[in-house]
Amino acid sequence: MLKKMTHNWTGKRVLVTGAGGFIGSHLTEHLTSLGAQVRALVHYNALGQWGWLDGSDVREDLEVLPGDIADRDSVRKAAEGREVIFHLAALIGIPYSYQAPASYVRTNIEGTLNILQAALETGAERVVHTSTSEVYGTAQYVPIDEKHPLQGQSPYAATKIGADKLAESFFRSFNLPVVTVRPFNTYGPRQSARAIIPTVITQALSGEVVHVGATTPTRDLNFVEDTARGFIAAAEADEGALGEVFNIGSGQEIAIGSLTALIVELVGRQVRVVTTSERMRPEKSEVERLLCDNTRARERLGWRPQVTLREGLQLTIAWFSRSGQIGMYRHDRYQV
Repeated sequence: MLKKMTHNWTGKRVLVTGAGGFIGSHLTEHLTSLGAQVRALVHYNALGQWGWLDGSDVREDLEVLPGDIADRDSVRKAAEGREVIFHLAALIGIPYSYQAPASYVRTNIEGTLNILQAALETGAERVVHTSTSEVYGTAQYVPIDEKHPLQGQSPYAATKIGADKLAESFFRSFNLPVVTVRPFNTYGPRQSARAIIPTVITQALSGEVVHVGATTPTRDLNFVEDTARGFIAAAEADEGALGEVFNIGSGQEIAIGSLTALIVELVGRQVRVVTTSERMRPEKSEVERLLCDNTRARERLGWRPQVTLREGLQLTIAWFSRSGQIGMYRHDRYQV
C-alpha cells in the first residue's frame, strides 16, 4: 500500500467542482465531516440553486461559488488558494449526448482543460480527476483493469476519454500532481432519474408498470459512499499514484434484468416490467458488459467497497420512499 499524503483533513483548503451533483454532494459532505474547508463550485442558474447542497446539513459550513466549468474565469477564481481539487463537474447523460454532443465537448473536455490549467497556475498540491467506466466500452476481457483499451461508444464516453488524456498529458508535460479515479456504476440517494436504479425505483414505488431498456447488459454497481471514499483515498495517496488511473468498482456484475427484479423485490410491490424501444441505446453504442478489476485501488490506495448491493439498494429505496423525495422525480416519462 502506498504511503498516505495526508491523514488530517482539518483545515485543508479543498475545491469540489460539480459539488451540487449526485456524487459531488456526497463527497462534499464527507470532506466537510473530516474538517476540510470546502469551496463548492456549483453550476450558476438564475434561481440561485445549489443542487443537492440546498438541503444539505453542511450547507452553512461551505463556501459556495456559482459558476460554469466551461468558463475559464469562473474556474480560475474557484481554484485560487485551494490545496486539493476534486474535479467532478461534467455532463453525464448518455442519451442526451446523442442529441447535443458539442455541449459535452465544452463541458467535459474544455471544462477539464480549465481545471488543469487553473491547478497548474495556482500550484495545487493534488488534483483528483473523475473518469468513468464508460470509457472502456463493452468489455474486451473481464474483469476490466486499467490497461483495458478505451472505446468511445457514445459522444459522452468520447469526451471523457478526451478529458482523461488531457489529465494524463498535464502530468507528463507539466508534472501536474493529478490522479484519475474511474468509478464504475455508482448509485445511491440523489442519483438522477436518467440512471437505471432511480428509474426502476421511482416507477416501482409509484405505478403498476416499470419501463426499462435492454435487460441483458451487465453493470458493476458501487454505492455512492464507497465511491466518495475512493476519491478521498486517491487524494491521500503518495506521489507514486500521480499520473495513475484507479478503477473504483465492486468487482461484481449483474444484468439489468436481474437488477430490476431485485429492486422490485425490495420495493415489495406487484408491478409489471416492460421493455420499451425508446430506452434502448443505438446497437453499436450499447455497452454490453462492465465488470471492474479493482486490484490496483485495493493494493495501492487501500480502498475496497464496504456496502453490498442489497444493502445499498435498501438504503436507496428508503431514501426515495421518504416524504417529498419521489415528488422531485418525473417517473412517468423517460428522462434523457
